[in-house]
Amino acid sequence: MGSYIPNTREERQQMLQDIGMSSFDELYADIPEALRCREPLDLEPGLSELEVSRKIEAIAAKNTRFSHIFRGAGSYHHYIPAIVRQVTSREEFVTAYTPYQAEISQGILQSIFEYQTMICELTGMDVSNASVYDGATAAAEAVAMCRDRRRGTVVVSGSVDPKVLSVIRTYCFGSGAPLIILPDQDGLTDIDAWCGLDQKDIACLLIQSPNYYGLIEDGAAIAKAVHEAGAKLIMSCNPISLGLLKTPAECGADIAVGDGQPLGLPMGFGGPYLGYMAATRELMRKLPGRIVGQTVDAEGKRAFVLTLQAREQHIRREKASSNVCSNEALCAMTAAVYLAAMGSAGLEKTAKNCMNLAHYLCSGLENLGFSRKYGGEYFHEFVTICPCDARELADRLAERGYLSGLTIAEREMLWCTTEMNSVDEIDGLLSVIKEVLA
Repeated sequence: MGSYIPNTREERQQMLQDIGMSSFDELYADIPEALRCREPLDLEPGLSELEVSRKIEAIAAKNTRFSHIFRGAGSYHHYIPAIVRQVTSREEFVTAYTPYQAEISQGILQSIFEYQTMICELTGMDVSNASVYDGATAAAEAVAMCRDRRRGTVVVSGSVDPKVLSVIRTYCFGSGAPLIILPDQDGLTDIDAWCGLDQKDIACLLIQSPNYYGLIEDGAAIAKAVHEAGAKLIMSCNPISLGLLKTPAECGADIAVGDGQPLGLPMGFGGPYLGYMAATRELMRKLPGRIVGQTVDAEGKRAFVLTLQAREQHIRREKASSNVCSNEALCAMTAAVYLAAMGSAGLEKTAKNCMNLAHYLCSGLENLGFSRKYGGEYFHEFVTICPCDARELADRLAERGYLSGLTIAEREMLWCTTEMNSVDEIDGLLSVIKEVLA
C-alpha cells in the first residue's frame, strides 16, 4: 500500500521529526512485538473479479448462520419491511454526509427532523438529537449532560447491560467523575439502596427498562426518589417496548436513551447501530450531537437548519461536554422509515407479539424443568436457571441450528423472543431441548 500514500518519504520523516520521533517503529512502540508484521504479507498474485468473488464466498461460507435465533442481550432479530431498504438505499441518501450547508441539504435535514420528531413521540420527550453511535454511547453522553460543578457523581443501576456500563465507566474515568454502581434486588434497581446513599453531590441515576434481565423497572417510583434527592433520572429503553409500555416521560425521566437497532437496522455483526437521545426542554441546550430545527427562509417557505451548534466542538471546544462528531443520519433515517412504515398500531402489535411469545417460551421451558431466576414482570427477555450446564446446552442447540439464549452463568441463560419467533418454532426448540435433556 506504500504507493498509495499521498506524501513523500521526506515529508513523512519531517512529520515524525515534528512530533519528536525518529522512526515509525518508535511511533508504534506501545504495540507488542508479537502483533507486528515484520515480513511481507503472503498474498496471492492479482486475481480476476470472478476469482475474488469465489474466494470471498468460500470464506463467508465458514460463518455459521442460525435459522432460529432466541438471543437478544442488546442486539435483536426483528422483521424489517422491504420498503425500509428500498428507501434508504437510494444513492442520494447513502452518499449524503454531514449537512453543513443547509441551503443544499434540505432533503437530508428534513429526514433528520422527521426522525427527531418520531423519537420525541416514542419517548414523550421534548427534544431529540440524531448523531450518537449506539445505545451505550448515548447512555454515557447522557451521564455527561447531567454533571455540573455542584453535582458530579454518577450512579448507575446494577441491572443495566454490562456493555453499556463498560462505556459509561470509560467516560467517567476520562472525565474524573466518581461512579457508583447501585446494587440490584431480585434483578431490579434497589430503591432502598439509592435512599441510603449520600445524595448531596449525585448528578444522576441511570436505569434500564426493560433492564438487562428483561425485567420492567418501576420507573415512576424511581423517578420520584431521584428527584427528591435533586438528581436527574436517565432511562434507557428498548424502543420496541415503548409501543406497549409507559414512555420515559410518563415515568418522569429527564433523559431517554437507548439503542435504535431494533428500529429497522439488521444485527449486522454488531453495527453500524444508532443511539437515540431525547430530553426535556430544560436540558435541551446540553443535548450533544446534531439537532435539526425547522424555520422559514427569506421567502417565508419552510426550511430546515442545524441548530444549537455553538456549544459543541465547532466553536467553543474548551467548554464542550461532548466530542460526538460523526453523523449517524443514514441509520437515523432507517429508523424513521421503519417507524413510518409500522405506524403506532404496527409498533404496538410487534411489541405485543414479542411479549406474548416470550411468555409462551418461558412457560414451555418451565414444563421442562427450567425455572425463572427473577419473579418480576418482563417484556421479551427473561433469565432461567437451567437443569443442566448452560454452555453445554447452548452448544448442543447450536449443532441443531438454534442460537439459544445467552449464557450468563454456569446454569443461567438469558432468553429472548421477537415477532420473528413463531409458536411452531418455539415448539421445535422445546422439542430439541427435551431431547438434549434426555
